[in-house]
Amino acid sequence: MSLGFCAFCEIAQLRFQREISMLTIKANDNVFDKYADSVTLKRIVQYGSVSEMWGHCLSEYGLMSAVVDGEDLTYSALEKRIALLRGALLENGLKRGDFVGIYAPNSVSFVVSFLAITTCGMCAVLLPPHLNGEAVYGCVLKYGLKALVYDSSLRETVSSVKARCSDVCFFSVEECVSSAESGSSALRPVPAVDVLPSENCCVVFTGGTTGRSKGALLTNGALMTGVRYGCYGYSNVFFQRYLLILPLTHVFGLIRTLLTSLYTGSSLYICRNNKDMFRDIALHKPTVLVMVPALAELALSLSKQLGRNLLGGDLKTVIAGAAVVSPYLVTEYGKLGIDLFPGYGLTESANLVSGNPEMRREPTSVGFLYPGIEARVVDGELWLKGPNMFSGYVGEDEENSSAFEDGYFKTGDLVRFDNDGLLYITGRKKEVIVLSSGEKVSPEALETEFCKSDCIQDCLVCASPSAGEAERLILQVYPRKSYFKENGIGYSEAFVRKEVERINSALPSAQRVSEVAVRDNDFVRTPNMKIDRARN
Repeated sequence: MSLGFCAFCEIAQLRFQREISMLTIKANDNVFDKYADSVTLKRIVQYGSVSEMWGHCLSEYGLMSAVVDGEDLTYSALEKRIALLRGALLENGLKRGDFVGIYAPNSVSFVVSFLAITTCGMCAVLLPPHLNGEAVYGCVLKYGLKALVYDSSLRETVSSVKARCSDVCFFSVEECVSSAESGSSALRPVPAVDVLPSENCCVVFTGGTTGRSKGALLTNGALMTGVRYGCYGYSNVFFQRYLLILPLTHVFGLIRTLLTSLYTGSSLYICRNNKDMFRDIALHKPTVLVMVPALAELALSLSKQLGRNLLGGDLKTVIAGAAVVSPYLVTEYGKLGIDLFPGYGLTESANLVSGNPEMRREPTSVGFLYPGIEARVVDGELWLKGPNMFSGYVGEDEENSSAFEDGYFKTGDLVRFDNDGLLYITGRKKEVIVLSSGEKVSPEALETEFCKSDCIQDCLVCASPSAGEAERLILQVYPRKSYFKENGIGYSEAFVRKEVERINSALPSAQRVSEVAVRDNDFVRTPNMKIDRARN
């Protein structure tokens, strides 16, 4: 850490301590340089739009494998389908700037749809495939969709929406492409257009973990900044093999998997059903997996039971995020010769805010801020400003007015920075528990402390108000059963409770849990594999 950084932080803290607690930190734009060679760093450039990136991909990687979904499509072969869908969009009167929905599962249809829409200068609205007809119809109205591009597997749901939307165009990707290729339609391919960084690119729904899901609007410039961030922190970035596990309608799957894969000339193998994940890993032998921690935990546990080959044999890198990453995962993947990189991001930040190339030294950190990001910590809450930030929530004026202040987006996450500039997430502002004593407790911060134990896989802290008594903190623990087998220890609940008490006794008295429940089964989780606090 430079003396300048120390001095800056100290001055900022002194300046604001008389008013409110505030600390402003600007990213060190060169902090990631030492983790990659000069050739790799030279390749990591900022594209202004998806069109510009895709044009580069075609010129550099044209004959290389791009997407494998039952068939292996090169970048050039993929472009032929994209160009035909562009033709269909424009032939039906759609214009630059129009909002066009994508309603498709993880598939080549989704990839073709996204690239066709965005390289026409239109804005793709990503509709999760689990939405029913009524929800899709609601999105058509709310976002003013001029068209809906869909996968044939969702035809039945689409038909119910089509009957109610006479002024909206509907396109089946497969039908558009197959009819043009067979000559049964006069559809002609259309090239990509130049798109400005400031033009709208896509609307991605937030997870809605702490409230109602909203549509975050990302410009081309913001999206491509997020894609560039995905290339920092390690050397083996280009020409890899990815297996797509996360949904493409989620920002982590879209940006850190699909678009980073294309940006780097890599091959993307699509897993249609996560029940087939390990079959597909064995078949395609990915070198990179992008996963949420719960899936990383499952993969690790099964590989220990069934052998390292369960992970395909060629896996070198795991990118983990969207929930707290246990230090245990970093250590245990490292023993297998696999680097697991924790990170932090939001839908509103085009997926990425920070990444941790120092995971072995500081496994509980989510890393350094990416270049160009400016952070402000106000009363413990992280505020963000940077070229990757979203433009606002579509149709949510009230939400937008409260989400921003002084040009910063207020994340709702509670954080701290250490003296090296490493970021640590300590909780969610909305989840803070105020005890009857007035003491404020972050359940996530406590959960992180308990999850430092290798015998605890996951846990949940909540408050239990009782009439006439002070609020009590209750801890639910889900043990890591594999720990006991690996260490030749017979599993016992008493062992887990003793470990919990060891950690608990070291906490400040106001933060100690009063009751512990040891679970036999995993927690109920959200579709993104986070613990669902409301249902546990």
